[in-house]
Order: sequence, then structure tokens, then C-alpha cells
Amino acid sequence: MPFVSPYDPAWATRGTALAGEVRAALGPLALRVEHIGSTSVPGMAAKPVFDLQVSVAVELDAAATAFDGPLAGLGLVRKPYEQDHVPAGRDDPPARWAKRYWNRRVPGLDEINLHCRRTGSPNERLALLFRDWFRAHPAAIPAYARFKQQLAAVVADVAVYTDLKDPVVDLVIVSAEQWAEATGWAP
Repeated sequence: MPFVSPYDPAWATRGTALAGEVRAALGPLALRVEHIGSTSVPGMAAKPVFDLQVSVAVELDAAATAFDGPLAGLGLVRKPYEQDHVPAGRDDPPARWAKRYWNRRVPGLDEINLHCRRTGSPNERLALLFRDWFRAHPAAIPAYARFKQQLAAVVADVAVYTDLKDPVVDLVIVSAEQWAEATGWAP
């Protein structure tokens, strides 16, 4: 069964509400909590899982230690994934793409992937750029959504799906970076 769903207009409101719940639980150490990923883009097909990004100025391990308790209260469990994909053509040290990650897979509750990244890091910026570029370019959404749906229809494993999707995201980011430079976009 494909795991990518057609766009649901309720995702925007729900993602904003979930970000608010996380912000309230984490307090001032969380400088920003944002709804990111495909569910944050109007019209985009997506896995019905809400990606949220928490931006912090402190070291990631310190943030993770401080956040584990409050996030557990929301049903979020820390996972061992501590590294984002580094886009093709980037020569950044992988440590610049570090993160801490929690997810929630509780029956009856919205599924969440929560990514904690350092403010000003390239992976924090990329998540926001990806979202904002698609929001500014709605004509690009159907092709990307169709790609995701077709890929999900032939790949049963979500991790393999993500690995196969990464090079396409890398191509989108090339256009997004050009747009950011031309418009003065900043997170």
C-alpha cells in the first residue's frame, strides 16, 4: 500500500497546532519551532507525518538532554538518527549537518518527525528553504508530488524511499538556492 497520501488541507492547521504544542513544552531553549516538510506545503502529496523543526543556539546534545523529558510527555521518543543527508555538490563537513531526532508513532495521535538543528546550520536553512520555495512556486508541486506518489507505489520501505528521493531534493535545492539569492530570501 503506498504511504504517500494526496494533499489534505487540514495539514496546515494541524502542523501549526503541533508546532505550538512542542514550543509550549520546550520553553525558551527552543528558539523556533516550525512546521516543515511536505505537509507544510499547500497542495503537496505527502506521507501523513508532520515534520517539525526545532532551532536551538546551544549544542545539540545539551538540547537533546533538556528536551527528552518534555518531548516524552508528548509521546515523542528520541531516535539514533543524528545526521542529515548532505546535498550533492556541498563540501561542508558532515558535522555541520548534525541534528537530533525524535518521532511519535502512537495510535490515535498525529505522527510526528521532530528534527532539532542548530540555528544558522545549513540543514536548518535547507528545511525552511525547501518549504518556502515550493510555497512560492506552486506550479512545481504537481510534478514533485507525482514523483513521490509513483516512487512510493513501487518502493515498500520508507527508508529506501527517502534515500531514492534525496537526489531529486538535491535538484530542487539548486533552483531554490537561485530563487533565494534572487529574492533575498532568508530564514
